[in-house]
Amino acid sequence: MVSYVSVLLYGVGGIVVAGMALLVAFQEKLVYVPVLPGLTKSYPITPARLRLLYEDVWLRSSDGVRLHAWFIKILPECRGPTILFFQENAGNIAHRLEMIRIMLQRLQCNVFMLSYRGYGESDGFPSQHGITKDAQAALDHLVQRTDIDPSRIVVFGRSLGGAVGAVLTKNNPDKVAAIILENTFTSILDMAGVLLPFLKLFIRKSGSKGPGVLNFLVRSPWNTIDVVGEIKQPILFLSGLQDEMNDGDYSAGSVRFGGKFLWTRSLVHSFH
Repeated sequence: MVSYVSVLLYGVGGIVVAGMALLVAFQEKLVYVPVLPGLTKSYPITPARLRLLYEDVWLRSSDGVRLHAWFIKILPECRGPTILFFQENAGNIAHRLEMIRIMLQRLQCNVFMLSYRGYGESDGFPSQHGITKDAQAALDHLVQRTDIDPSRIVVFGRSLGGAVGAVLTKNNPDKVAAIILENTFTSILDMAGVLLPFLKLFIRKSGSKGPGVLNFLVRSPWNTIDVVGEIKQPILFLSGLQDEMNDGDYSAGSVRFGGKFLWTRSLVHSFH
């Protein structure tokens, strides 16, 4: 006769396996949130609402996905630094416009805002492989423009956008002048371990032993901790200690980034 303890253990094991299966099957829906709860995918406002001078830009990624972006200029003839902005996860670029307006005023720079595939008016479905291509398409567009100084392109990534921007900056040492990372994460697996502590049993840390089941199953790992070590350009690291989403692994992870960051009051101003 099977003991109650055995039944309990089998039951718990089944729940864990089922939970991991769901995490793997629906991981893109968990990692990427193009639409805020209760809202539509469309933009609630455009830069015109904030009286910003802007241009609608349509791009094609290297795999053919149609992408939308806004290029916002502080002045019609401004050839100062241009920030290539990669947003955090939930919502779309319209939800970041108020912050961008302040950035324009304080830094006197141009800002290029990209909608990742599946976000805003961009086509497709988000994935790490696809969004990496989207970021490259945005940078290639900026480099080819004649109304900006392509030698002063600064990448700015917040949270998920920091992971996106780090990969782009590493891959383009001759096109990106510097990068700003605001409360990004060391990796998606680190984040998963913070939000769902039981998952740490199935995650193999760098240099540690163990099966690391999730290491092989996660399709969007975003291993920013590894990418940052290969970036040659100056980096400004911004961390909010009260960030409830990223702080758990980020405050510990920032120590592991180890002196790679350029601490300065304003990296962007150094390019004026």
